[in-house]
Amino acid sequence: MDMTIDADPGYLRLHRRGDLARRAEAAVARLADCDLCPQACHVDRTAGDAGALAAGAVCRTGRHARVASVGPGFAEERVVVGDAGSGDVVFAWCNMRCVYCENADASMRGKGDVLDARALADAMLDLQRAGCPTINLVGPSHVVAQILEALVLAAEDGLSLPLVYNSGGYDSVDTLRLLDGVVDIYTPDAKYADDMAARRCSRVRDYGTVNRAAIAEMIRQVGPLRLDPDTGLARRGVLLRHLVLPDDMGGVRPVLELARALGGPGMTVAILDSYHPAHQADRVPGLAAPADPALVAEARALARALDLEVVDLGSADEAGPRESRAGPNRGAPSPSVSALPSVG
Repeated sequence: MDMTIDADPGYLRLHRRGDLARRAEAAVARLADCDLCPQACHVDRTAGDAGALAAGAVCRTGRHARVASVGPGFAEERVVVGDAGSGDVVFAWCNMRCVYCENADASMRGKGDVLDARALADAMLDLQRAGCPTINLVGPSHVVAQILEALVLAAEDGLSLPLVYNSGGYDSVDTLRLLDGVVDIYTPDAKYADDMAARRCSRVRDYGTVNRAAIAEMIRQVGPLRLDPDTGLARRGVLLRHLVLPDDMGGVRPVLELARALGGPGMTVAILDSYHPAHQADRVPGLAAPADPALVAEARALARALDLEVVDLGSADEAGPRESRAGPNRGAPSPSVSALPSVG
C-alpha cells in the first residue's frame, strides 16, 4: 500500500495511461448481467430503468445513473467539507432497503433525474468551478460503472478534485478493485455487526461479511485517513462511520472492535448521533425511538478507549441534520439536479 499523497488524484494518472477508460468499459459491460454490487441480481440493466425494475434489479437503476441532487454540502465531517462544502453528487435509488431511511423519496422512490455520462461529468465539473474541495459521491454502490464512465469525460475536461466514495458499506470487493487508484477517500458505513439486524433493518443478507471485506479492501487501497497539513482537509484514506441505533441494534462494540482490527490504532471513525425514526422505522420494534444521547456518548468513549481517532461532529443541532449515507446532506441548500441535462 502506497502511503504517499500525490498532488494529483490517482484517477488522473490512470486517465493519462488509458486505464481509466478501460476500467469504465469493463464495468459498463457488466451491466448486461449485473453483478456490480453484492445483491448480484444478474439483471440486464442496459434496458433502462423500467427494464431493470421489471427484471427485478434491487437498485432499480438502468443504463444511466439517476441523481437526486448536486451541490455543495455542509453536513459531512469537517475534514471532508471545507469552507466551500463538499461537492455532493447524491444518487437516487439504493442497493439496500433501510426501513429507517431518512431520504426515502430518493433512495426508495427514485426521486431525481437520469443523467448520462456527459451530464454527470458536467455536474462534477460544475462543483469544481464552485470551489468545492472534493467530489463526494453519496450512495454510489450501484452506479460504479456510470461513475467511471463519467469520470473519463470529466478528467479529459480538467477535473482534478479528490473523489470521496460515501457508501452504506454494502460493496462488492470485485467492484471496489475497479476503483483502486481512482478513489482517494472512502467514507463507508459499518451499519451492523449482526446479520440478523441487517436483514430486519436494511433487507440485506450477509451484511457483516460483505462489510468487513469491503472495508478491508478500502483500507488496502488508501490506508488510514491523512489530512493536508495546510488546510486540515482529508486528502487520502478511510473514515469509517457508524450510526448509533436505538437499543444499540447496530452493535457499537463489535463495530468499533472491527474498525480497530482492520485499521489498527488511530483508525478514524465517526460516531453519528443523527438517528431519528423515519420512513417505515415503526415496522421494526425498537426503531421508533430517537437516538439515545447517553448511548452515543458511550460509543465515542469506547472508540477512544480502543485508540481510535474520533471525528468530532458536534451535535446534530450545531451541524444541521445529517441524512443517511444514501441520502443528501442538508447542512446547506443544494441546487436541484433538475437544472442539469437529463436522459429521458
